[in-house]
Amino acid sequence: MQISTPNTLGFLGVSEPPSAGKFREGYDKDIIAPMLEFLRETKSAFMINPYPYFNYADSISDYILFKPNKGVYDPNTRITYSNMFDAQIDAVYSAMRALGYSDVPIVVAETGWPSAGDPRESSATVDNAASFNWNLIQKVNSGKGTPLMPNKQFETYIFALFNENQKPGATSERNFGLFKQDFTPTQPQPQPTDKKFCVPIPNTNPQSLQGNLDWVCSQGIDCAPIQPGGSCFEPNTLWSHAQYAMNAYYALKGRRDDNDCHFKQTALLTTNNPNYPRHICKLKKALYGLKQAPRT
Repeated sequence: MQISTPNTLGFLGVSEPPSAGKFREGYDKDIIAPMLEFLRETKSAFMINPYPYFNYADSISDYILFKPNKGVYDPNTRITYSNMFDAQIDAVYSAMRALGYSDVPIVVAETGWPSAGDPRESSATVDNAASFNWNLIQKVNSGKGTPLMPNKQFETYIFALFNENQKPGATSERNFGLFKQDFTPTQPQPQPTDKKFCVPIPNTNPQSLQGNLDWVCSQGIDCAPIQPGGSCFEPNTLWSHAQYAMNAYYALKGRRDDNDCHFKQTALLTTNNPNYPRHICKLKKALYGLKQAPRT
């Protein structure tokens, strides 16, 4: 029988840099170590609740939201972390390793981002919530793991499915849901008049097109429709396949941030639908790996 319980990252005494992660003194050997021993014996996972949201600062917003940034350097491992989520998980792993329990698997019991907050909670916005949750899904489904645990896919639960309109405390605590109480999404859907499409710049060289195509398909985007036999395989040209992939990536990112249609200056935005004249492909929007966490 497997059994576990979610744990706050508040049990860490040291979390930066990630390689130096340690549990709080007094908790490490008396509480955490016996728990990890039990989890090892029962082949259960150590469940943690990493919340980059609670460490938000404007100066590191891109680092927290999985957006392109210069990263944070760990001098011990000489690794530059591109996002705080990885850093938090690796800090926990380092703390477990210091106690001799690096073999116990880690499960992300809950994480998320609020779509609304009090005036002092300026980072609690719809755009930030959509960015964090979407990029988290891409990160987890990539199977790349973390710098200290490469090529590993972590079981991850997003908090929460619904807003909790009667929950006490700050406004943000009531607005972690993907949906409101009336089942409408907390994230507004783009209107047709606002819709833009991401397409390659005319005369883009084949090497860049192929690079864009390969990169998009490595980011968790479903490229099966442009594989042989797929619904969007025809016309079978590099240009058409790259156009499909680039626009699919931009569409699934929510068509919000122009940076999502950059592709090293080989793409542009247009309001003209790039569907092929004789073969119209409908991009399928999907969220992978969404699970509901019973947060308390």
